[in-house]
Amino acid sequence: MGSKGRIFLVDDDELIISMLSRALQKEGYETSLLNSSEQAVEKIRAWQPHALLLDVDLGGGPSGLDLLEMLQAEGVDFPIVMLTADDSAESAVRAMRHGAADYLNKPFNIEEVKIVLEKLLANSRLKNEVRYLKESTAATLGRMFIGESPVTQNVLKTTRKMVEAGVQSILITGKSGSGKEVLARNIHYWRFGSQKDFESIPYIAVNCTALPESLIEGELFGHAKGAFTDAKADKKGVFELAEGGTLLLDEIGDMRLDLQGKLLRVLEERTVRRIGGQVDLPIDVTIIACTNRDLKKAVEDGIFREDLYYRLNSFAIQLPTLSQRGEDILLLTRHFLEKFAQKYSKKPIQNISKDAEKLLREYPWPGNVRELRNVIERCVVLENTDTLSADQLPLDIGGKESSRGERRKRFHIVLPEEGISLEVVERELMRLALERTNGNMTKSAKLLQVSYDTFRYQAKKYDLT
Repeated sequence: MGSKGRIFLVDDDELIISMLSRALQKEGYETSLLNSSEQAVEKIRAWQPHALLLDVDLGGGPSGLDLLEMLQAEGVDFPIVMLTADDSAESAVRAMRHGAADYLNKPFNIEEVKIVLEKLLANSRLKNEVRYLKESTAATLGRMFIGESPVTQNVLKTTRKMVEAGVQSILITGKSGSGKEVLARNIHYWRFGSQKDFESIPYIAVNCTALPESLIEGELFGHAKGAFTDAKADKKGVFELAEGGTLLLDEIGDMRLDLQGKLLRVLEERTVRRIGGQVDLPIDVTIIACTNRDLKKAVEDGIFREDLYYRLNSFAIQLPTLSQRGEDILLLTRHFLEKFAQKYSKKPIQNISKDAEKLLREYPWPGNVRELRNVIERCVVLENTDTLSADQLPLDIGGKESSRGERRKRFHIVLPEEGISLEVVERELMRLALERTNGNMTKSAKLLQVSYDTFRYQAKKYDLT
């Protein structure tokens, strides 16, 4: 188990901060001490703490309030608690006005210090995760990996054993759409779900191919201020943002070779260094790597590091395709019928006809669970019926080949009795196309038979970008 957090203490009274440091270390914190304001800002930033305890009166040189202003101007993102021997309200008001997160009066009550730090660090972690999640893609629908087939139950049983053993790095492989991200969420839930503060425990997912190559390194490892031209302030990478929780690295098989080397170092040493940083930061993170690539072949082709492959492959889970989970197809169909009926406020489709069941079971599902989900979502949106019938399923499901013109002629929509906006239909079709192509606008435009420029304009209009 890693430390509870990195706390920097600045006070000119060496006795006080050494006593406070020992007390915090007993509680599981890592500490660093400074008893003067000389080069304090540089030293604090270089150590990259999770919180700072800063004395208001530091004797000679800049005061604690001066340092507080300097740090705020630097754009630091950790909470600062001011320490004061003055029990009047004036010092507290001044400190809070200058951006302090809280203040503590001397002499200290160590229990009060612990409570303040725990609250601030929990809020800081939650703020960091919310900020990151707002910038990333929406989470996969549903948390639980659903399935009752023997092959599915075997996967879940093996995964649970890894979680219960406390394995910190897990590799999930499987075809696109087989449920790798959903299983990753299960792992996070199994590991932390019993904790009272589960909702505040970070779960961060990063797609290693979704970010431009120029940004991915900074996103993963963070950077120090001044590390490059646009580095105006310190930035935490996702390894730090996920501290105490789970980090999912999706499409790990497409990661650049130089970054693979850095990832191997993180896995082996459980530390991370920001770009341009001076210190190795210890991390306590469950790292889950996912890929639809054959990593062994990727190693043979020279595009994936052999040492990283063997490091990840120690605890690997291979997900079956949906066609290998035959008993789960109808179970998943009913699950998606219910979920999408709730999402779109539609009357639930209660039954599945025998012909439809046969088609669903026999279709090979090359897109796996994601394809099944998209098919059922389309049915829920476009149909208004109590029973899902075979002729309401897309033509491909029935194994029929037809020309594009014939497909267009046979395509039909059942208009709901309450009516529906054309814009809603257009937006949902565009969203489904983006889901099917993993966000590729060029392929989505081809699916809907419109030009790329038209699709991009409409996607921007409907806020789908």
